Amino acid sequence: MTKENSLYRRIKKRLLFKSGKLVDTVLEATAAPPTRPDAKRRRQEDEEEKEEQEEVLPERKKVCNKGVPVLKGYVGTRRGERDEMQDAHVVLPDLMEHLTPPPTQVCAVSYFAVFDGHGGARASHFAAERLHLTVAHKFPNRSSENLDKLIKKCLLDSFRQTDDDFLKKASSQKPVWKDGCTATCLLVVHTTAYIANLGDSRVRRGRCCVGWRRWGEEPRMMSLALSREHTPTLYEERIRIQRAGGTVSEGRVLGKLEVSRSLGDGQYKRCGVISTPDLRRFTLTSADRFILLACDGLFKVFTAEEAVKYVFRLLQDDSSGTNEEGRYEAACQRLASEAVRRGCADNVTVILVSIGF
Repeated sequence: MTKENSLYRRIKKRLLFKSGKLVDTVLEATAAPPTRPDAKRRRQEDEEEKEEQEEVLPERKKVCNKGVPVLKGYVGTRRGERDEMQDAHVVLPDLMEHLTPPPTQVCAVSYFAVFDGHGGARASHFAAERLHLTVAHKFPNRSSENLDKLIKKCLLDSFRQTDDDFLKKASSQKPVWKDGCTATCLLVVHTTAYIANLGDSRVRRGRCCVGWRRWGEEPRMMSLALSREHTPTLYEERIRIQRAGGTVSEGRVLGKLEVSRSLGDGQYKRCGVISTPDLRRFTLTSADRFILLACDGLFKVFTAEEAVKYVFRLLQDDSSGTNEEGRYEAACQRLASEAVRRGCADNVTVILVSIGF
């Protein structure tokens, strides 16, 4: 028995003799050496705390998703008369699983992209594999009043890094890769949509005209442009190319490249071709029906307005008895097939993003 325990027992006996059990009980509660909780109790407390946290998380997710649109992507592709399919695409209605650590201000992020390759398929496939991962890595994950500004910076930095990474890989090959591609991306954060575009692919928004629901009229579709094409024939693009020492002839950079902005195309980067996308931002509303992303092959035989109205007519036709998802899938496939039927010899890639509130 230790000296400390012996002293404790003598004091206990004296107090018990003078004041009875009550003093003895108080002494044991206050003067006794503290005992450490056993491992079983600690494990039980940890499990209870974990269960409480798990009960809170679903409720937070439910509140967060209130008012956030449900986005679904549908893809139609055709090789056309080309020997190789050089287009690539990405459909990620839920990008959140790629965001690590998860952002504190955001609970819903979607990503859709079309990449139109030229000179080979390596640039478009590289961009399809890497760009969304770079966006996820650079996505702002801390609370900030400037979230919009940070997301735009994330997109700009991601395009630049993806281009740099591909050019580095291309230059290390023997022979050097000369592939390039356009890039058109739709990033949706809650109800805010961001378009990042470089090259000549396009994005259109199909919106129901205001008032038809209220007055009982037949629905009419409005086609809204969400992107701008980058070709050497545009004044500001041509000036930049010429200032960099390049030339524009027959509507092409150095008489060869049809676009003035792209990923890859290392041999043209010193001639003023850049990888900086145009950025546009808009808010999704209940009047928005779908967003159309497509490479230039579609628009060689369709005007943008024709393409949107063509899709809308197919969505309104429920004679086949298919559900809404089936109609979107069918519309996407028929639009791509119709482009080939009309004589498009190029690759065709179409993405339809349905918007449901």
